[in-house]
Formats: sequence, structure tokens, C-alpha cells
Amino acid sequence: MFQGLPPLAPFRPRLLNDLRGYNRDTLARDVGAGATVGIVALPLAMAFAIASGLKPEAGLWTAIIAGFLISALGGTSMQIGGPAGAFIVIVYGIVERYGVANLLIATASAGVLLFLLGLFRLGTLVRYVPVSVVIGFTNGIAVLIALSQVRDVLGLEIAHMPASFFGQVGTMARHIESFNPFAFALGSLCVLGLVVWPRLWAVDSQFRRRLAAIETLDKVSAIKATSRLPGPVVALVTLTLLAWALDLPVETIGTRFGGIPQGVPAFELPDFSWETVRLLVTPTLTIALLGAIESLLCARVADQLSDAPKHDPNQELMAQGIANAVVPFFGGMPATGTIARTVTNIRSGAVSPVAGMVHAITLAAVVLLAAPLAFHIPLAVLAGVLLFVAWNMGEWREFARLKQFSNHYRLMMLSTFFVTIVFDLTVAVELGLVLAVVLFVRRQSEIFSAEAVARTEQQATYKLTGSLFFGAVTKIDPIVADVERSPTPLNVMLDASHMISLDTTGLDALEQLHKAVHKRGGHLGIVGLHAQPRSLIERSGFAARLSTCQ
Repeated sequence: MFQGLPPLAPFRPRLLNDLRGYNRDTLARDVGAGATVGIVALPLAMAFAIASGLKPEAGLWTAIIAGFLISALGGTSMQIGGPAGAFIVIVYGIVERYGVANLLIATASAGVLLFLLGLFRLGTLVRYVPVSVVIGFTNGIAVLIALSQVRDVLGLEIAHMPASFFGQVGTMARHIESFNPFAFALGSLCVLGLVVWPRLWAVDSQFRRRLAAIETLDKVSAIKATSRLPGPVVALVTLTLLAWALDLPVETIGTRFGGIPQGVPAFELPDFSWETVRLLVTPTLTIALLGAIESLLCARVADQLSDAPKHDPNQELMAQGIANAVVPFFGGMPATGTIARTVTNIRSGAVSPVAGMVHAITLAAVVLLAAPLAFHIPLAVLAGVLLFVAWNMGEWREFARLKQFSNHYRLMMLSTFFVTIVFDLTVAVELGLVLAVVLFVRRQSEIFSAEAVARTEQQATYKLTGSLFFGAVTKIDPIVADVERSPTPLNVMLDASHMISLDTTGLDALEQLHKAVHKRGGHLGIVGLHAQPRSLIERSGFAARLSTCQ
């Protein structure tokens, strides 16, 4: 019964291969890289959760649990998993409409779907999403992330923010009189610091050269240690200390959420029911689709930046599925591959998935030992971090390059971009894919031609070029009209040596042509057939009715 189906993908994590020949030196490199990424993930995980309408610990424990599982079970050597900026808009909308409990159910259901996609070897299907659609919704999400942080950067006193673009703009406009200059100063300093910090410590920067010229410093160790400090962590620590020392009247994690619990979250089963799962089909599909696209795009980036073996997309999707199926039981949010942390991992010298597992362990140690310190972190600083993330997330140069591409590309990218902002990601991706299909059909139909190459009173010869499929069958109509206008029986010969493919609608058009020719006493022949058109014509029995078929 199942003959002909492709075999299921084997479940074999990349970790098993990478541990062969593992030694003390590679362990040291993985531990160093993992510890660095763990520190980088701390402010990002909290910021992503807060921006998504969740408590900060939801992001932290997602980074810990999902990050560990994705590295341990995934199909890449370098990828770091956890909460991602791309999910902020999606999660916030689901929480707004369905509530946190249903977000957990949708996340777990999306995890099951992701695992099945990998198990049935469908990981490569994600690559069929056009790059114009990916850029369009990525830039749209970046705009929405930035917009969602304006409230905290301006310090506006808004109890509840709507999920829609125009709703957020209108709400903030009505509360602009509650503008807090101290929050704005902290957020601005955070963004400025994140921009300046890596430039200060660039290898060829003037600041670094002058610092190295000071003889009294231990130049090598001091410069190297300071330059490796992640910008978000430096901004988080320094600006939190500044706000605390000056007792600035700004909202903090403590004032809004009461701090972060110092302990492992309890295992709880969401209230699953078939009716609930059925109502959450759209959120589930959205989380699964975005998670698959983000994780596999991130894996491709990791392939380009490292010398590790290429990723296994099916194994990666199975790992992503397991992680997303598990984290909801600990109050977590959707997780996927994260490009910024993956790049940091590679540049920090990671060798294997052990680095990603160390990143999760490092983050867990920080949360369990230093959770009370997060009480004083200003939300404006986390908002500044996310503004910087949104700017780096967007591929803004693509707008300037639009004039270099076709109108089809521009239409798909811009429509996906604006629909993502005005409506939501699901509608945007659906629209982008529909446009991609429609425009592809149109382009392919334009390529197909049925050109008259010879014509006598008794015979007409036509050359078919391209693919004769449902979008191009109207190109056969002029031949039928020519046959019907002929005052005498007309024999028609079709040269198919340049026809590369044929579908059933195209076959039906040829059969209608055959009927028109036969009705007037003529004969239809087709020569030069390639393998695919020949196979379809023979299997349908049409070849037996033709006067010539070769």
C-alpha cells in the first residue's frame, strides 16, 4: 500500500558525527564560544519575550531549553536556537487574540508539524519560497518590531497595546503627553552605544590603536578581553547601573513584572482539546512556517560562514519540532534558529553543537544565580536593544536595488512588505506565494510559442517551443482557427523538438486540435517528441489516434 512513497528521514543528530575525534582542545573552544553566546542571549531573550507580550522568563527558559535541544538534536554544527525577533509580531498577535494558554497549545502543535515535515523529508520545500517574499516579510517584521518598541523608548504610559499597526500608532499618538525624557535618553544611549561599540574595537580603529600605544597597560590581554564583550551586555549593565544610581523614574522589569523567578519553571500540561487545536490551525501553521523558514535560512548562513559540513534540513526541522513541542510545557514561546547568535557562535570559535549546549547551560546558570539583579533593568534599554536588532534584521538595501529587478520581483516584495505591516505575516506569505505562482505561470505562458514555419494548401507545419501547460493552451487556438477556416482538408504537422514539457491541459488542447483536423478530413502528426511529452501522449492513448507520432 505504501509502495512508491519516499523513505522517512533517519533521525541522526549532527552531534553524533561531530563527537568523533572530539578532544580537549575542541572542548575548550566550544566552551569559550558557548559562554560568549550565552551572555549575548541574556538581554535578547528577555527583550523578545517582553516585546511579544510575555514575561521575561518565558524568553529566558525558551533560550535555555529549546537552545539546548536544537543544538543537541539538530542537523547543523553551529546553529544556535532560541526565541527570535521574527516571532515577536506573530506571538504578540496570538496572545492578543487567543491568550497565553492557547499560544502554548499552538506552539506545541507547530512543533509536531515541524517534526513531521522533517520526518517526511519536506525540509527542502522551504527553499521554494521566493527570495522576494522572504525579504518582503523580513523587512515588514523589522518595521513592526521597531514600532512595538516605541512605547518603551518614549516611556509612554499605556496599559495595553493593540496588535494591529494602525491601532498601535493611534494608541501611542493619544498617549504622547506621557512622554518620559529619561526613558528616551536611556533608549537613545543604548542604540548609540550598540552602533559605536563594535566600531571602537575594530582591529583597524583609531581608538584601539591609540589604546595599544599606552605602555602602562597590559595591551594584549586588556584590549582583547574588552573587545570581546558583547555590545548588548555592555549596554544592559552600564545603563542599568546608571538608572539605578541616579534613581531615574523609568519603568523596569521589576515594576512591570515583579522581577524574574529564581528557579526552574514547573512542568505544566496545557489544557489540550481537539476543539481548541482546531481553532488554532492558522496560528499553528504560521508558527511552523516561520520557524521552518527562519531556521533553514539561518542554517544556510552558518554553512556559508563556517567550514563545517552542510546542514541536514530534515534533521534540523525534526530538532526544531521537538524543541517547540517541549518548551510550552515550561511556559516557553516559539523557538527557531537565530542568525545573530549563530554568527556570534561561529566567530567565537565554535567547533560543534557542544557550543550551543554550553550556551544554554551558561544562560541557565546566570538565570538561577543572578535573576534578582534583573529587577532593575529599564525596559527602555531592552527596547533600545530591539530597535538595534530590528535595524540589523531588515535588508534595507534591497529597496534601493529594486530598480535592478523585474516588475514581477518588485510586486512580490513590496506587496509582501506592506501586507505584513498592515495585516499579518500569514496573509503576506499567502499573498506572496499566490503572486509568485501567478507571475510564474504568466512568464512561462509568454515563453511558449506555436510558430507557423511552412504552409501549403493541403498542409501546415508549426514549431512548438517551451512548455505546453494550462497557462499556455490559448497559443493552440490560432492553429485550430486556421484549420476551421481552410476551404479544403488540412493536414497539420507539429514539430515538438523544442517543446520541453506537456501537462494534461496541454494534452487536452492537442486533442481538441486533433478533433478539428479530423472533422474536416485532415490528419494531425507530432514529431520530435521528448521523453516527458511522449510518455504522457502514449499513456493517454492519444498516440494511437495520431497519424504520425515520433
